[in-house]
Amino acid sequence: MSDPALPRWAALSAVRIIGSFGAVLGVILVGRAETTAPKVLGVAIVLSALWMLASVPRALARRWRSPR
Repeated sequence: MSDPALPRWAALSAVRIIGSFGAVLGVILVGRAETTAPKVLGVAIVLSALWMLASVPRALARRWRSPR
């Protein structure tokens, strides 16, 4: 009894977890940075992780939607 939705659910969950870890990593980098360059890098990491959290799961769900 293999559920075809399980790999898709796992992929969506993995994207959300990796995006969350990326955002936390960026916040830690911003908090510990002493110069401007690492702070800018940390902000860029946070923004890209938030973009990933907002757009990638939605795009995957749209791609995997069954035909109407």
